Amino acid sequence: MWQLLWELWSLFRLGGIGPAGLSAEDLHVLDLTQQRPRWHRVVVQGPGPGPRYGHVMALVGQRYLMAIGGNDGKRPLADVWALDTAAKPYEWRKLEPEGEGPPPCMYATASARSDGLLLLCGGRDANSVPLASAFGLAKHRDGRWEWAIAPGVSPSSRYQHAAVFVNARLHVSGGALGGGRMVEDSSSVAVLDTAAGVWCDTKSVVTSPRTGRYSADAAGGDASVELTRRCRHAAVAVGDLIFIYGGLRGGVLLDDLLVAEDLAAAETTTAASHAAAAAAASNVHAERLSGRYGFIDERTRQTMPEAVPDGAVVLGNPVAPPVNGDMYTDISTENAMLQGSRRLSKGVEYLVEASAAEAEAISAALAAAKARQVNGEVELPDRDRGAEATPSGKQMSTLIKMPDSAGSNNVAPTGVRLHHRAVVVAAETGGALGGMVRQLSIDQFENEGRRVSYGTPESATAARKLLDRQMSINSVPKKVIAHLLKPRGWKPPVRRQFFLDCNEIADLCESAERIFAVEPTVLQLKAPIKIFGDLHGQFGDLMRLFDEYGAPSTAGDIAYIDYLFLGDYVDRGQHSLETITLLLALKVEYSNNVHLIRGNHEAADINALFGFRIECIERMGERDGIWAWHRINRLFNWLPLAALIEKKIICMHGGIGRSINHVEQIENLQRPITMEAGSIVLMDLLWSDPTENDSVEGLRPNARGPGLVTFGPDRVMEFCNNNDLQLIVRAHECVMDGFERFAQGHLITLFSATNYCGTANNAGAILVLGRDLVVVPKLIHPLPPAMSSLEVSPERHIEDTWMQELNANRPPTPTRGRPQVTNDRGSLAWI
Repeated sequence: MWQLLWELWSLFRLGGIGPAGLSAEDLHVLDLTQQRPRWHRVVVQGPGPGPRYGHVMALVGQRYLMAIGGNDGKRPLADVWALDTAAKPYEWRKLEPEGEGPPPCMYATASARSDGLLLLCGGRDANSVPLASAFGLAKHRDGRWEWAIAPGVSPSSRYQHAAVFVNARLHVSGGALGGGRMVEDSSSVAVLDTAAGVWCDTKSVVTSPRTGRYSADAAGGDASVELTRRCRHAAVAVGDLIFIYGGLRGGVLLDDLLVAEDLAAAETTTAASHAAAAAAASNVHAERLSGRYGFIDERTRQTMPEAVPDGAVVLGNPVAPPVNGDMYTDISTENAMLQGSRRLSKGVEYLVEASAAEAEAISAALAAAKARQVNGEVELPDRDRGAEATPSGKQMSTLIKMPDSAGSNNVAPTGVRLHHRAVVVAAETGGALGGMVRQLSIDQFENEGRRVSYGTPESATAARKLLDRQMSINSVPKKVIAHLLKPRGWKPPVRRQFFLDCNEIADLCESAERIFAVEPTVLQLKAPIKIFGDLHGQFGDLMRLFDEYGAPSTAGDIAYIDYLFLGDYVDRGQHSLETITLLLALKVEYSNNVHLIRGNHEAADINALFGFRIECIERMGERDGIWAWHRINRLFNWLPLAALIEKKIICMHGGIGRSINHVEQIENLQRPITMEAGSIVLMDLLWSDPTENDSVEGLRPNARGPGLVTFGPDRVMEFCNNNDLQLIVRAHECVMDGFERFAQGHLITLFSATNYCGTANNAGAILVLGRDLVVVPKLIHPLPPAMSSLEVSPERHIEDTWMQELNANRPPTPTRGRPQVTNDRGSLAWI
């Protein structure tokens, strides 16, 4: 009985303050499953958080009741307490999370995402200063709890505000600034898109991650946004709808009820008829507000236009809450819960029926889980079961699995799809536009969009992955990370001498090689994950991507999302040593979260000609440099060759060429393997390219050299159908927008280095794949040339000279879509 109360329709109350001072620390639960709601006192053994006020509470993972911060009557607090509702007798446990946590504060908000991530936002510190920070708290599978700073900067400091999750988007409304002032104008409503890692305004315009200011066309002055200028109000999310009730504005006590719909989140949920449920479920007459974040109370009842732009947060109608799935024994990503199909409700009385149905589903799922455990079976997460249970239809050009109408319960299948917007960092380095982040429609990219028109706009609502870390006892990886992982502060070294010696490089390679040796040739990975294309020694671009879109560190997002790199780490650029040593160090430190596969430049006969060998000698001396170059190339022979994500997306460096028809052909390649000893499968995997565009089918000669081919969209579709895949992600070719679609969007070419070889003037990009398999491209533009002089940096001049001469003697392969140079010395034929 009590277990159902914890996870169904329940409210919790702990502590507080009144005219008589601090209240007791008794814990109460409000049971809403009965026709007449009733408060119950929960018997808790042992010490607890103690009397306090201004604290926050949240139910995490439908299991852990969290109490954080507040004020004990003497000072603000920063402690974290958890009560496991699945373990009896109930008792509070004080947590000591790892990582950098929030300062002592009160009047913050705590909101739990469906996958178990808790986000603490805002608050007021010990000096009564409002805070703009946000911190994520998550539980690892090994029982550790960890704080991590949320990406971006909130558009306004605030406390006594409200915050709720709609899928992966945290909606923050209202709040106070102190001195009787409240958060004003467009800042009164902000949205943290935890899938994209950026703060948005109500039009989904991304705010600057450095200044936290909105763009000029934000929703300032909007009457509907003015309604949210309040503090001490309550907010709750039901499905895609957000309800706000009461609060204070200018000393006036409010009693209005506001409702809005997040259409960006609604795009990825099951469609439902809101209008059919509106009249019976609520007396609120809510209309659509075009292009804005619309809150309307019962007294306004304004008629608004029906047209809604993509990504807008608009007014909606109430619907029944989503039905949650099974409850797992922990709240890590592997055990995350997915929302069930949305159910229409004709009145509040139907909530009781919904709760009863949910209780039966939970009981049945728990019984089935126990039975599987007794039988020794392995239980897959809901996301895997749902994907595998969907029967595949006949061959279709979209490659999206269609559900069987008799067995699908009308639940839409999970499919891989490209987000309809890409995240772009402005090219300007100064002035009002410096550092601004924008979201642009995929179709706005002149170069990429010229070749294919693909897909229906979908929004990313992804969760970031919780994975345990394996910390190396070797000090070299920690030294490398401490020295190089500086996303915002890294600068090219004044002295070209590399900071590691041969012995340290040997230790690093030995540690990484042991990990690669036990990994399969084709990695089996899970979403969410970030995918990086060619880097080619352009270490500054890698740091910029980490700075703008999250870095693999405890202070970054490594606890919530994996990283996959598609090869070509060395050659062409000026900092191949920094690039490969940092990636190897990250692999050793986060072996379950950072993944590397091989590119065609991870071969001694190639990188001896295109810069890596020269850089090793120039920066480490001839003897040590040649030794280090040989050792790193021996390591390259152990690198995995491909990665399979969620059994739906395959990632490789080059392509499928003429010989690869099944994933098993790649899996059968035995490592260590050298390029010259490899088969045609290895050559196709690392060297082949798609044809020029979707109209060129079949196999064609590749200008890179004899024996190599380009493959058409028909080969892509055939390979995907043979292996039940929906997408191929590959690198290997420079593309102007950093990413480019092919084969009606079933293949994406990804390139992460900007202004390749100093001549291409291309953007660099990564792909962020959410748990829901929505792919979000994120871009950076090339930086303008740096101002330097021989007097200031003579070694930089020498560095630039030898690399420019090398690239001039061996020009890079032309940007995709541009003609091949006659007698190209960068081609395999010349080599």
